[in-house]
Amino acid sequence: MTYLSVAEVAKRWNVSERTVRIYCADGKIPGAFLKGKTWNIPETARRPERAAKGGSEPGTLLEFLKVEKASKIKGGIYHKIQIELTCNSNRMEGGRLTHDQTRYIYETNTVGMDGGQRG
Repeated sequence: MTYLSVAEVAKRWNVSERTVRIYCADGKIPGAFLKGKTWNIPETARRPERAAKGGSEPGTLLEFLKVEKASKIKGGIYHKIQIELTCNSNRMEGGRLTHDQTRYIYETNTVGMDGGQRG
């Protein structure tokens, strides 16, 4: 069997030598072995497939909002939209809660007055 150097494989696969060394060190190239300080890579070796970046990231705004809602992230987009829409809806129905009061209700999960004052 014929073996190639890291430089030869890097040129063949059009990647950096560092990338080839990382593939070898991670065991992603079957049959590659280290002899002294030099990697020997089989001539028939194929380039490993790259892992897809961001595969678990939501793609649309709706998916993103669903993820934020499920994880109950404070200060995220879902949280801010929820407060804004509730405040606006309350105003349309004749309510007098301020934006800060609406935010306080969502963040503390309570409906109470500060210091006994009514607003």
